[in-house]
Amino acid sequence: MESVLLGAALLITLVALLIVLLRRPHSDKGPSEEELTAFQREADETRAKARADAEEILRNAETQAQEVASSTRTKLEDEGKVLKDDLRSLRDDLERRETRLAEREQRLDDEVRRLEERARRLSEIKSSLEVRGAELDRLDEERRQVLEQAAGLTAEQAKAELVAAIGNQAKREAALITREIESGAREEGDKRARKIITLAIQRVASEQTAESVVSVLHLPSDEMKGRIIGREGRNIRAFETTTGVNLIIDDTPEAVLLSCFDPVRREVGRLTLEKLVLDGRIHPLRIEEIYERSKSDVEQLCVRAGEDALVELGITDMHPELTALLGQLRYRTSYGQNVLKHLIESAHIAGIMAAELRLPAQLLKRCTLLHDIGKALTHEVEGSHALIGAEIARRYGEDEDVVHAIEAHHNEVEVRTVEAVLTQAADAISGGRPGARRESLEAYVKRLERLEEIAKSNHEGVEKVYAMQAGREIRVMVKPDSVDDIQAQVIARDIAKQVEDELTYPGQIRVTVVRESRATEFAR
Repeated sequence: MESVLLGAALLITLVALLIVLLRRPHSDKGPSEEELTAFQREADETRAKARADAEEILRNAETQAQEVASSTRTKLEDEGKVLKDDLRSLRDDLERRETRLAEREQRLDDEVRRLEERARRLSEIKSSLEVRGAELDRLDEERRQVLEQAAGLTAEQAKAELVAAIGNQAKREAALITREIESGAREEGDKRARKIITLAIQRVASEQTAESVVSVLHLPSDEMKGRIIGREGRNIRAFETTTGVNLIIDDTPEAVLLSCFDPVRREVGRLTLEKLVLDGRIHPLRIEEIYERSKSDVEQLCVRAGEDALVELGITDMHPELTALLGQLRYRTSYGQNVLKHLIESAHIAGIMAAELRLPAQLLKRCTLLHDIGKALTHEVEGSHALIGAEIARRYGEDEDVVHAIEAHHNEVEVRTVEAVLTQAADAISGGRPGARRESLEAYVKRLERLEEIAKSNHEGVEKVYAMQAGREIRVMVKPDSVDDIQAQVIARDIAKQVEDELTYPGQIRVTVVRESRATEFAR
Protein backbone atom coordinates (compact mmCIF):
# COMPACT_ATOMS: atom_id res chain seq x y z
CA MET A 1 0.00 0.00 0.00
CA GLU A 2 2.91 2.41 0.89
CA SER A 3 4.63 1.77 -2.47
CA VAL A 4 1.43 2.63 -4.25
CA LEU A 5 1.21 5.90 -2.31
CA LEU A 6 4.85 6.79 -3.06
CA GLY A 7 4.35 6.15 -6.74
CA ALA A 8 1.31 8.38 -6.71
CA ALA A 9 3.22 11.17 -4.95
CA LEU A 10 6.08 10.98 -7.46
CA LEU A 11 3.63 11.13 -10.31
CA ILE A 12 1.99 14.21 -8.80
CA THR A 13 5.42 15.89 -8.44
CA LEU A 14 6.26 15.29 -12.05
CA VAL A 15 2.91 16.68 -13.11
CA ALA A 16 3.44 19.79 -11.00
CA LEU A 17 6.90 20.28 -12.49
CA LEU A 18 5.54 19.94 -15.96
CA ILE A 19 2.88 22.57 -15.21
CA VAL A 20 5.50 25.02 -13.96
CA LEU A 21 7.58 24.51 -17.06
CA LEU A 22 4.62 25.07 -19.27
CA ARG A 23 3.70 28.28 -17.45
CA ARG A 24 7.19 29.65 -17.75
CA PRO A 25 7.74 31.86 -20.81
CA HIS A 26 10.06 30.54 -23.46
CA SER A 27 13.54 32.03 -23.71
CA ASP A 28 16.60 31.16 -25.56
CA LYS A 29 18.69 31.03 -22.40
CA GLY A 30 18.62 28.25 -19.85
CA PRO A 31 17.08 28.57 -16.38
CA SER A 32 18.82 30.61 -13.71
CA GLU A 33 19.79 29.46 -10.23
CA GLU A 34 16.91 31.37 -8.70
CA GLU A 35 14.54 29.73 -10.99
CA LEU A 36 15.98 26.36 -10.24
CA THR A 37 15.82 27.08 -6.52
CA ALA A 38 12.20 28.21 -6.82
CA PHE A 39 11.47 25.23 -8.89
CA GLN A 40 13.15 22.98 -6.30
CA ARG A 41 11.14 24.60 -3.56
CA GLU A 42 7.88 24.20 -5.38
CA ALA A 43 8.72 20.60 -6.09
CA ASP A 44 9.48 19.99 -2.41
CA GLU A 45 6.21 21.61 -1.41
CA THR A 46 4.34 19.64 -3.97
CA ARG A 47 6.08 16.44 -2.81
CA ALA A 48 5.25 17.20 0.78
CA LYS A 49 1.67 17.99 -0.08
CA ALA A 50 1.41 14.82 -2.14
CA ARG A 51 2.90 12.80 0.70
CA ALA A 52 0.39 14.37 3.09
CA ASP A 53 -2.44 13.63 0.74
CA ALA A 54 -1.20 10.12 0.28
CA GLU A 55 -0.97 9.59 4.02
CA GLU A 56 -4.48 10.98 4.41
CA ILE A 57 -5.76 8.64 1.73
CA LEU A 58 -3.89 5.77 3.40
CA ARG A 59 -5.43 6.58 6.76
CA ASN A 60 -8.90 6.78 5.20
CA ALA A 61 -8.34 3.51 3.39
CA GLU A 62 -7.12 1.82 6.59
CA THR A 63 -10.19 3.18 8.42
CA GLN A 64 -12.55 1.95 5.72
CA ALA A 65 -10.74 -1.39 5.63
CA GLN A 66 -11.09 -1.75 9.39
CA GLU A 67 -14.79 -0.82 9.18
CA VAL A 68 -15.40 -3.33 6.33
CA ALA A 69 -13.45 -6.00 8.21
CA SER A 70 -15.43 -5.27 11.38
CA SER A 71 -18.75 -5.38 9.49
CA THR A 72 -17.74 -8.56 7.67
CA ARG A 73 -16.65 -10.17 10.92
CA THR A 74 -19.97 -9.25 12.59
CA LYS A 75 -21.94 -10.54 9.63
CA LEU A 76 -19.96 -13.77 9.58
CA GLU A 77 -20.48 -14.21 13.30
CA ASP A 78 -24.26 -13.73 12.86
CA GLU A 79 -24.38 -16.17 9.97
CA GLY A 80 -22.32 -18.63 12.00
CA LYS A 81 -24.84 -18.37 14.86
CA VAL A 82 -27.72 -18.93 12.45
CA LEU A 83 -25.97 -21.93 10.92
CA LYS A 84 -25.28 -23.32 14.38
CA ASP A 85 -28.95 -22.90 15.31
CA ASP A 86 -30.07 -24.59 12.08
CA LEU A 87 -27.59 -27.38 12.59
CA ARG A 88 -28.81 -27.85 16.15
CA SER A 89 -32.46 -27.97 14.94
CA LEU A 90 -31.60 -30.48 12.22
CA ARG A 91 -29.71 -32.60 14.71
CA ASP A 92 -32.71 -32.56 17.11
CA ASP A 93 -35.13 -33.40 14.29
CA LEU A 94 -32.89 -36.22 13.11
CA GLU A 95 -32.73 -37.60 16.64
CA ARG A 96 -36.55 -37.50 16.92
CA ARG A 97 -36.95 -39.27 13.58
CA GLU A 98 -34.44 -41.90 14.57
CA THR A 99 -36.39 -42.43 17.77
CA ARG A 100 -39.70 -42.83 15.87
CA LEU A 101 -38.09 -45.17 13.36
CA ALA A 102 -36.75 -47.29 16.18
CA GLU A 103 -40.22 -47.41 17.76
CA ARG A 104 -41.84 -48.31 14.40
CA GLU A 105 -39.30 -51.04 13.79
CA GLN A 106 -40.09 -52.37 17.21
CA ARG A 107 -43.82 -52.38 16.49
CA LEU A 108 -43.22 -54.06 13.12
CA ASP A 109 -41.14 -56.70 14.79
CA ASP A 110 -43.95 -57.30 17.29
CA GLU A 111 -46.52 -57.46 14.46
CA VAL A 112 -44.37 -59.91 12.51
CA ARG A 113 -44.10 -62.11 15.57
CA ARG A 114 -47.90 -62.00 16.04
CA LEU A 115 -48.50 -62.83 12.37
CA GLU A 116 -46.08 -65.71 12.55
CA GLU A 117 -47.90 -66.95 15.63
CA ARG A 118 -51.28 -66.63 13.90
CA ALA A 119 -49.97 -68.38 10.80
CA ARG A 120 -48.75 -71.20 12.95
CA ARG A 121 -52.15 -71.50 14.66
CA LEU A 122 -53.95 -71.35 11.28
CA SER A 123 -51.70 -74.09 9.96
CA GLU A 124 -52.56 -76.21 12.97
CA ILE A 125 -56.30 -75.49 12.50
CA LYS A 126 -56.05 -76.34 8.79
CA SER A 127 -54.40 -79.62 9.57
CA SER A 128 -57.10 -80.34 12.12
CA LEU A 129 -59.85 -79.44 9.61
CA GLU A 130 -58.32 -81.64 6.94
CA VAL A 131 -58.31 -84.53 9.34
CA ARG A 132 -61.90 -83.79 10.37
CA GLY A 133 -62.97 -83.33 6.71
CA ALA A 134 -61.50 -86.69 5.81
CA GLU A 135 -63.39 -88.20 8.71
CA LEU A 136 -66.64 -86.50 7.61
CA ASP A 137 -66.16 -87.68 4.02
CA ARG A 138 -65.73 -91.20 5.27
CA LEU A 139 -68.86 -90.89 7.43
CA ASP A 140 -70.80 -89.32 4.54
CA GLU A 141 -69.77 -92.12 2.19
CA GLU A 142 -70.85 -94.71 4.76
CA ARG A 143 -74.19 -92.90 5.26
CA ARG A 144 -74.74 -92.60 1.48
CA GLN A 145 -74.11 -96.32 1.08
CA VAL A 146 -76.57 -97.07 3.89
CA LEU A 147 -79.21 -94.74 2.29
CA GLU A 148 -78.69 -96.25 -1.16
CA GLN A 149 -79.11 -99.74 0.28
CA ALA A 150 -82.27 -98.65 2.15
CA ALA A 151 -83.85 -96.72 -0.78
CA GLY A 152 -82.73 -98.93 -3.60
CA LEU A 153 -81.50 -95.82 -5.57
CA THR A 154 -78.11 -94.42 -6.36
CA ALA A 155 -77.23 -90.85 -5.40
CA GLU A 156 -77.47 -89.66 -9.03
CA GLN A 157 -80.93 -91.21 -9.41
CA ALA A 158 -82.18 -89.68 -6.17
CA LYS A 159 -80.73 -86.34 -7.18
CA ALA A 160 -82.46 -86.47 -10.58
CA GLU A 161 -85.82 -87.33 -8.97
CA LEU A 162 -85.43 -84.48 -6.47
CA VAL A 163 -84.56 -81.99 -9.22
CA ALA A 164 -87.54 -83.14 -11.32
CA ALA A 165 -89.92 -82.84 -8.37
CA ILE A 166 -88.66 -79.38 -7.46
CA GLY A 167 -88.80 -78.31 -11.13
CA ASN A 168 -92.41 -79.43 -11.54
CA GLN A 169 -93.39 -77.69 -8.33
CA ALA A 170 -91.62 -74.48 -9.42
CA LYS A 171 -93.31 -74.60 -12.86
CA ARG A 172 -96.72 -75.07 -11.26
CA GLU A 173 -96.18 -72.20 -8.84
CA ALA A 174 -94.86 -70.01 -11.68
CA ALA A 175 -97.91 -70.86 -13.81
CA LEU A 176 -100.25 -69.96 -10.92
CA ILE A 177 -98.43 -66.68 -10.32
CA THR A 178 -98.44 -65.90 -14.05
CA ARG A 179 -102.15 -66.61 -14.27
CA GLU A 180 -102.88 -64.38 -11.29
CA ILE A 181 -100.77 -61.57 -12.77
CA GLU A 182 -102.39 -61.91 -16.20
CA SER A 183 -105.87 -62.03 -14.67
CA GLY A 184 -105.18 -58.96 -12.55
CA ALA A 185 -103.68 -57.08 -15.48
CA ARG A 186 -106.62 -58.05 -17.73
CA GLU A 187 -109.16 -56.97 -15.11
CA GLU A 188 -107.35 -53.71 -14.50
CA GLY A 189 -107.02 -53.07 -18.24
CA ASP A 190 -110.71 -53.81 -18.87
CA LYS A 191 -111.71 -51.63 -15.95
CA ARG A 192 -109.60 -48.70 -17.13
CA ALA A 193 -110.72 -49.12 -20.73
CA ARG A 194 -114.39 -49.09 -19.67
CA LYS A 195 -113.72 -46.00 -17.56
CA ILE A 196 -112.00 -44.14 -20.42
CA ILE A 197 -114.71 -45.04 -22.94
CA THR A 198 -117.49 -44.18 -20.48
CA LEU A 199 -115.96 -40.79 -19.73
CA ALA A 200 -115.54 -40.10 -23.44
CA ILE A 201 -119.19 -40.98 -24.18
CA GLN A 202 -120.50 -38.99 -21.21
CA ARG A 203 -118.58 -35.86 -22.21
CA VAL A 204 -119.75 -35.89 -25.84
CA ALA A 205 -123.31 -34.95 -26.76
CA SER A 206 -124.28 -34.75 -30.43
CA GLU A 207 -127.47 -34.08 -32.30
CA GLN A 208 -129.51 -36.88 -33.87
CA THR A 209 -129.73 -36.95 -37.66
CA ALA A 210 -132.55 -38.11 -39.88
CA GLU A 211 -131.32 -37.63 -43.41
CA SER A 212 -131.88 -39.88 -46.43
CA VAL A 213 -131.23 -39.95 -50.17
CA VAL A 214 -134.35 -37.84 -50.84
CA SER A 215 -134.78 -34.10 -50.30
CA VAL A 216 -138.15 -32.38 -50.09
CA LEU A 217 -138.75 -28.87 -51.45
CA HIS A 218 -141.93 -27.05 -50.44
CA LEU A 219 -143.64 -24.95 -53.10
CA PRO A 220 -145.75 -21.82 -52.63
CA SER A 221 -148.61 -23.45 -54.58
CA ASP A 222 -149.43 -26.49 -56.73
CA GLU A 223 -149.45 -24.22 -59.77
CA MET A 224 -145.66 -24.08 -59.53
CA LYS A 225 -145.48 -27.81 -60.37
CA GLY A 226 -146.76 -27.13 -63.89
CA ARG A 227 -144.21 -24.40 -64.41
CA ILE A 228 -141.45 -26.73 -63.17
CA ILE A 229 -142.53 -29.41 -65.65
CA GLY A 230 -142.83 -26.91 -68.50
CA ARG A 231 -144.36 -27.36 -71.91
CA GLU A 232 -144.19 -31.03 -72.85
CA GLY A 233 -141.78 -31.63 -69.95
CA ARG A 234 -139.10 -29.35 -71.35
CA ASN A 235 -138.12 -27.73 -68.06
CA ILE A 236 -137.99 -30.92 -65.98
CA ARG A 237 -135.89 -32.69 -68.61
CA ALA A 238 -133.49 -29.74 -68.75
CA PHE A 239 -133.29 -29.68 -64.95
CA GLU A 240 -132.50 -33.39 -64.64
CA THR A 241 -129.99 -33.25 -67.50
CA THR A 242 -128.18 -30.24 -66.06
CA THR A 243 -128.14 -31.20 -62.36
CA GLY A 244 -128.11 -35.01 -62.58
CA VAL A 245 -130.86 -35.12 -59.92
CA ASN A 246 -134.16 -36.95 -60.37
CA LEU A 247 -137.16 -34.69 -59.80
CA ILE A 248 -140.23 -36.52 -58.52
CA ILE A 249 -143.52 -34.65 -58.85
CA ASP A 250 -146.45 -36.62 -57.42
CA ASP A 251 -149.75 -35.90 -55.69
CA THR A 252 -148.06 -34.54 -52.58
CA PRO A 253 -149.57 -31.07 -52.09
CA GLU A 254 -147.18 -28.13 -52.49
CA ALA A 255 -144.03 -30.29 -52.43
CA VAL A 256 -141.67 -32.03 -54.83
CA LEU A 257 -138.97 -34.65 -54.16
CA LEU A 258 -135.35 -34.58 -55.33
CA SER A 259 -133.62 -37.96 -55.42
CA CYS A 260 -129.91 -38.62 -56.03
CA PHE A 261 -127.32 -40.98 -54.59
CA ASP A 262 -124.73 -38.15 -54.49
CA PRO A 263 -125.70 -35.87 -51.57
CA VAL A 264 -123.65 -32.91 -52.82
CA ARG A 265 -125.25 -33.10 -56.25
CA ARG A 266 -128.66 -33.43 -54.60
CA GLU A 267 -128.02 -30.33 -52.51
CA VAL A 268 -126.96 -28.38 -55.61
CA GLY A 269 -130.16 -29.47 -57.33
CA ARG A 270 -132.29 -28.52 -54.33
CA LEU A 271 -130.67 -25.09 -54.09
CA THR A 272 -131.10 -24.60 -57.85
CA LEU A 273 -134.79 -25.48 -57.77
CA GLU A 274 -135.36 -23.32 -54.70
CA LYS A 275 -133.85 -20.28 -56.45
CA LEU A 276 -135.85 -20.98 -59.61
CA VAL A 277 -139.08 -21.13 -57.62
CA LEU A 278 -138.26 -17.88 -55.83
CA ASP A 279 -137.32 -16.18 -59.12
CA GLY A 280 -140.34 -17.50 -60.96
CA ARG A 281 -138.57 -17.62 -64.34
CA ILE A 282 -138.13 -21.28 -65.24
CA HIS A 283 -136.72 -22.22 -68.63
CA PRO A 284 -133.64 -24.25 -69.77
CA LEU A 285 -131.27 -21.30 -70.10
CA ARG A 286 -132.24 -19.97 -66.67
CA ILE A 287 -131.86 -23.44 -65.19
CA GLU A 288 -128.27 -23.68 -66.43
CA GLU A 289 -127.46 -20.20 -65.13
CA ILE A 290 -128.92 -20.84 -61.67
CA TYR A 291 -127.25 -24.28 -61.56
CA GLU A 292 -123.76 -22.82 -62.05
CA ARG A 293 -124.42 -20.23 -59.40
CA SER A 294 -125.79 -22.82 -56.95
CA LYS A 295 -122.85 -25.13 -57.60
CA SER A 296 -120.43 -22.33 -56.69
CA ASP A 297 -122.45 -21.55 -53.56
CA VAL A 298 -122.41 -25.19 -52.45
CA GLU A 299 -118.65 -25.40 -52.99
CA GLN A 300 -118.18 -22.34 -50.79
CA LEU A 301 -120.49 -23.86 -48.19
CA CYS A 302 -118.41 -27.05 -48.25
CA VAL A 303 -115.20 -25.11 -47.71
CA ARG A 304 -116.82 -23.12 -44.89
CA ALA A 305 -118.13 -26.31 -43.27
CA GLY A 306 -114.65 -27.89 -43.42
CA GLU A 307 -113.04 -24.78 -41.93
CA ASP A 308 -115.65 -24.65 -39.16
CA ALA A 309 -114.89 -28.27 -38.29
CA LEU A 310 -111.16 -27.53 -38.11
CA VAL A 311 -111.75 -24.49 -35.91
CA GLU A 312 -114.02 -26.47 -33.59
CA LEU A 313 -111.34 -29.12 -33.12
CA GLY A 314 -108.40 -26.71 -32.97
CA ILE A 315 -106.63 -28.30 -35.95
CA THR A 316 -104.43 -26.15 -38.21
CA ASP A 317 -102.18 -26.59 -41.26
CA MET A 318 -104.44 -28.80 -43.33
CA HIS A 319 -104.34 -28.87 -47.12
CA PRO A 320 -107.19 -26.84 -48.73
CA GLU A 321 -108.28 -29.83 -50.81
CA LEU A 322 -108.72 -31.93 -47.68
CA THR A 323 -110.69 -29.10 -46.09
CA ALA A 324 -113.01 -28.97 -49.12
CA LEU A 325 -113.49 -32.77 -49.05
CA LEU A 326 -114.37 -32.56 -45.36
CA GLY A 327 -116.99 -29.94 -46.14
CA GLN A 328 -118.55 -32.20 -48.80
CA LEU A 329 -119.21 -34.79 -46.09
CA ARG A 330 -121.66 -32.30 -44.61
CA TYR A 331 -124.16 -33.60 -47.16
CA ARG A 332 -123.25 -37.28 -46.77
CA THR A 333 -125.02 -39.65 -44.36
CA SER A 334 -124.20 -43.18 -43.25
CA TYR A 335 -127.11 -45.15 -41.78
CA GLY A 336 -128.86 -41.87 -41.14
CA GLN A 337 -125.84 -40.34 -39.35
CA ASN A 338 -124.30 -37.22 -40.86
CA VAL A 339 -120.72 -38.13 -41.77
CA LEU A 340 -119.15 -34.74 -40.98
CA LYS A 341 -120.84 -34.62 -37.58
CA HIS A 342 -119.75 -38.21 -37.04
CA LEU A 343 -116.13 -37.22 -37.77
CA ILE A 344 -116.26 -34.24 -35.42
CA GLU A 345 -117.85 -36.33 -32.69
CA SER A 346 -115.29 -39.11 -33.17
CA ALA A 347 -112.45 -36.56 -33.00
CA HIS A 348 -113.76 -35.20 -29.70
CA ILE A 349 -114.02 -38.73 -28.31
CA ALA A 350 -110.50 -39.59 -29.48
CA GLY A 351 -109.13 -36.38 -27.94
CA ILE A 352 -110.73 -37.22 -24.59
CA MET A 353 -109.33 -40.76 -24.63
CA ALA A 354 -105.89 -39.47 -25.65
CA ALA A 355 -105.91 -37.03 -22.73
CA GLU A 356 -106.80 -39.86 -20.34
CA LEU A 357 -103.95 -41.99 -21.76
CA ARG A 358 -101.47 -39.07 -21.88
CA LEU A 359 -101.09 -39.27 -25.67
CA PRO A 360 -100.88 -36.34 -28.14
CA ALA A 361 -104.52 -35.26 -28.45
CA GLN A 362 -104.02 -33.20 -31.62
CA LEU A 363 -102.59 -36.16 -33.52
CA LEU A 364 -105.51 -38.38 -32.43
CA LYS A 365 -108.04 -35.72 -33.42
CA ARG A 366 -106.43 -35.39 -36.84
CA CYS A 367 -106.46 -39.18 -37.40
CA THR A 368 -110.10 -39.49 -36.39
CA LEU A 369 -111.30 -36.42 -38.29
CA LEU A 370 -109.83 -37.78 -41.54
CA HIS A 371 -110.64 -41.48 -41.11
CA ASP A 372 -113.78 -41.28 -43.33
CA ILE A 373 -112.46 -38.69 -45.79
CA GLY A 374 -112.64 -41.31 -48.54
CA LYS A 375 -116.45 -41.32 -48.38
CA ALA A 376 -116.41 -38.00 -50.19
CA LEU A 377 -115.13 -39.81 -53.31
CA THR A 378 -116.67 -43.28 -53.06
CA HIS A 379 -119.25 -42.27 -55.69
CA GLU A 380 -116.44 -41.38 -58.09
CA VAL A 381 -113.63 -43.84 -57.25
CA GLU A 382 -114.00 -47.59 -56.88
CA GLY A 383 -112.68 -49.24 -53.75
CA SER A 384 -112.94 -49.12 -49.99
CA HIS A 385 -113.35 -45.66 -48.49
CA ALA A 386 -110.59 -46.46 -45.97
CA LEU A 387 -107.99 -47.17 -48.67
CA ILE A 388 -109.23 -44.27 -50.80
CA GLY A 389 -108.99 -41.89 -47.83
CA ALA A 390 -105.47 -43.14 -46.97
CA GLU A 391 -104.31 -42.50 -50.54
CA ILE A 392 -105.81 -38.99 -50.50
CA ALA A 393 -104.18 -38.16 -47.15
CA ARG A 394 -100.82 -39.46 -48.36
CA ARG A 395 -101.12 -37.43 -51.57
CA TYR A 396 -101.71 -34.20 -49.64
CA GLY A 397 -98.76 -34.67 -47.26
CA GLU A 398 -100.35 -36.01 -44.09
CA ASP A 399 -98.18 -37.78 -41.52
CA GLU A 400 -97.67 -41.52 -41.98
CA ASP A 401 -99.34 -42.22 -38.59
CA VAL A 402 -102.46 -40.40 -39.82
CA VAL A 403 -102.43 -42.34 -43.11
CA HIS A 404 -102.07 -45.66 -41.28
CA ALA A 405 -104.93 -44.83 -38.90
CA ILE A 406 -107.18 -44.07 -41.89
CA GLU A 407 -106.38 -47.24 -43.84
CA ALA A 408 -106.57 -49.50 -40.77
CA HIS A 409 -109.78 -48.26 -39.14
CA HIS A 410 -111.79 -51.11 -40.73
CA ASN A 411 -108.97 -53.68 -40.31
CA GLU A 412 -108.30 -53.77 -44.06
CA VAL A 413 -104.67 -53.19 -43.07
CA GLU A 414 -103.10 -54.71 -39.97
CA VAL A 415 -103.13 -52.26 -37.06
CA ARG A 416 -99.61 -51.26 -35.98
CA THR A 417 -99.98 -48.09 -33.88
CA VAL A 418 -101.86 -46.92 -30.80
CA GLU A 419 -103.35 -44.06 -32.83
CA ALA A 420 -104.99 -46.55 -35.22
CA VAL A 421 -106.51 -48.50 -32.31
CA LEU A 422 -107.95 -45.37 -30.70
CA THR A 423 -109.29 -44.24 -34.09
CA GLN A 424 -111.17 -47.53 -34.38
CA ALA A 425 -112.49 -47.17 -30.83
CA ALA A 426 -113.69 -43.58 -31.37
CA ASP A 427 -115.34 -44.56 -34.67
CA ALA A 428 -117.14 -47.49 -33.03
CA ILE A 429 -118.30 -45.37 -30.08
CA SER A 430 -119.69 -42.61 -32.29
CA GLY A 431 -121.39 -45.03 -34.68
CA GLY A 432 -122.58 -47.53 -32.10
CA ARG A 433 -124.05 -45.26 -29.43
CA PRO A 434 -127.84 -45.43 -29.02
CA GLY A 435 -129.66 -43.25 -31.55
CA ALA A 436 -126.59 -42.47 -33.63
CA ARG A 437 -127.59 -44.56 -36.62
CA ARG A 438 -130.87 -46.04 -37.79
CA GLU A 439 -132.06 -48.76 -40.11
CA SER A 440 -135.44 -49.71 -41.37
CA LEU A 441 -137.21 -52.61 -39.63
CA GLU A 442 -137.20 -54.70 -42.78
CA ALA A 443 -133.46 -54.23 -43.35
CA TYR A 444 -132.85 -54.92 -39.66
CA VAL A 445 -134.78 -58.21 -39.73
CA LYS A 446 -133.15 -59.30 -42.97
CA ARG A 447 -129.71 -58.61 -41.57
CA LEU A 448 -130.40 -60.71 -38.49
CA GLU A 449 -131.73 -63.57 -40.60
CA ARG A 450 -128.73 -63.38 -42.89
CA LEU A 451 -126.38 -63.45 -39.90
CA GLU A 452 -127.94 -66.70 -38.68
CA GLU A 453 -127.85 -68.19 -42.17
CA ILE A 454 -124.15 -67.42 -42.57
CA ALA A 455 -123.36 -69.03 -39.22
CA LYS A 456 -125.35 -72.19 -40.01
CA SER A 457 -124.17 -72.74 -43.58
CA ASN A 458 -121.05 -74.63 -44.59
CA HIS A 459 -119.94 -75.32 -41.03
CA GLU A 460 -120.02 -78.88 -39.75
CA GLY A 461 -120.84 -79.51 -36.12
CA VAL A 462 -122.94 -76.35 -35.66
CA GLU A 463 -126.02 -77.16 -33.57
CA LYS A 464 -127.72 -73.84 -32.83
CA VAL A 465 -127.20 -70.19 -33.83
CA TYR A 466 -128.57 -67.08 -32.12
CA ALA A 467 -128.26 -63.48 -33.26
CA MET A 468 -128.16 -61.42 -30.07
CA GLN A 469 -127.80 -57.82 -28.87
CA ALA A 470 -129.58 -56.29 -31.88
CA GLY A 471 -127.36 -58.14 -34.30
CA ARG A 472 -124.07 -57.10 -32.72
CA GLU A 473 -123.24 -60.64 -31.54
CA ILE A 474 -123.64 -64.10 -33.04
CA ARG A 475 -123.60 -66.95 -30.53
CA VAL A 476 -122.91 -70.34 -32.15
CA MET A 477 -123.47 -73.61 -30.25
CA VAL A 478 -121.39 -76.53 -31.59
CA LYS A 479 -121.44 -80.24 -30.84
CA PRO A 480 -118.54 -81.04 -28.50
CA ASP A 481 -118.11 -84.54 -29.96
CA SER A 482 -117.71 -83.25 -33.52
CA VAL A 483 -115.78 -80.03 -32.92
CA ASP A 484 -112.66 -79.61 -30.79
CA ASP A 485 -111.25 -76.36 -29.37
CA ILE A 486 -109.02 -75.65 -32.38
CA GLN A 487 -111.88 -76.27 -34.82
CA ALA A 488 -114.07 -73.91 -32.76
CA GLN A 489 -111.51 -71.14 -33.30
CA VAL A 490 -111.49 -71.88 -37.03
CA ILE A 491 -115.31 -71.71 -37.21
CA ALA A 492 -115.37 -68.36 -35.39
CA ARG A 493 -112.76 -66.90 -37.76
CA ASP A 494 -114.53 -68.21 -40.89
CA ILE A 495 -117.93 -66.85 -39.80
CA ALA A 496 -116.44 -63.43 -39.00
CA LYS A 497 -114.69 -63.32 -42.39
CA GLN A 498 -117.88 -64.27 -44.25
CA VAL A 499 -119.91 -61.65 -42.37
CA GLU A 500 -117.33 -58.97 -43.28
CA ASP A 501 -117.44 -59.96 -46.95
CA GLU A 502 -121.22 -60.23 -47.38
CA LEU A 503 -122.86 -57.72 -45.03
CA THR A 504 -122.74 -53.98 -44.39
CA TYR A 505 -123.31 -52.92 -40.79
CA PRO A 506 -122.34 -50.16 -38.34
CA GLY A 507 -119.73 -50.81 -35.68
CA GLN A 508 -118.60 -54.42 -35.22
CA ILE A 509 -120.18 -57.87 -34.74
CA ARG A 510 -118.80 -60.33 -32.21
CA VAL A 511 -118.77 -64.03 -33.13
CA THR A 512 -118.77 -66.35 -30.09
CA VAL A 513 -118.48 -70.12 -30.56
CA VAL A 514 -119.58 -72.09 -27.48
CA ARG A 515 -118.34 -75.67 -27.07
CA GLU A 516 -119.82 -77.20 -23.93
CA SER A 517 -118.78 -80.67 -22.80
CA ARG A 518 -120.89 -82.43 -20.16
CA ALA A 519 -120.27 -85.71 -18.34
CA THR A 520 -123.34 -87.38 -16.75
CA GLU A 521 -123.43 -90.46 -14.51
CA PHE A 522 -126.17 -91.97 -12.35
CA ALA A 523 -125.70 -93.22 -8.80
CA ARG A 524 -127.73 -96.36 -8.02
